[in-house]
Amino acid sequence: MSFAYDNLWRILEERNMKKEDLRKATGISSATLAKLGKNENINMQSLEKICIALECDIGDIVKCKYDKEEKI
Repeated sequence: MSFAYDNLWRILEERNMKKEDLRKATGISSATLAKLGKNENINMQSLEKICIALECDIGDIVKCKYDKEEKI
């Protein structure tokens, strides 16, 4: 399973926010922001900070992608 943050970028665009604005509003590191850009895993504390800053739910910003061969 992998994660995609496409919805996060859409929300930022709708709010006329840049990635750097998000970083400053949340206090997340540049490395975490880079991981988001690569659809890599980040810790739950960072996701919580983003949700608080954007006043949204985690499901609004993260999408789970399942591999075809992956079984649950």
